[in-house]
Amino acid sequence: MADAKKADVKKADAKKTASKTNAKKKKPNVFQRLWKYLLACKGELKKITWPSVSQTTKNFGIVLVVIIVMGLFIFGLDTGLYALLGMVMGTGTTV
Repeated sequence: MADAKKADVKKADAKKTASKTNAKKKKPNVFQRLWKYLLACKGELKKITWPSVSQTTKNFGIVLVVIIVMGLFIFGLDTGLYALLGMVMGTGTTV
């Protein structure tokens, strides 16, 4: 009975080591995997529709205007709140 169990354990161990060696053999080289990845990236980059120069210039102008407007808004809000705080605290300068 004990011999049968030992034989089963040995068979299971042999199967595990065989599957491990097969898994290692099937795994490609790191450089092959890297090359395959880079080729896939190149293929994906070809699928992209890149914007034209005029679209890029237009979008840049829009972003620049929004940044300036938001900057002025935050500046005005900050200045107004600072003046309001000065009036509340009594440290505001009077002309």
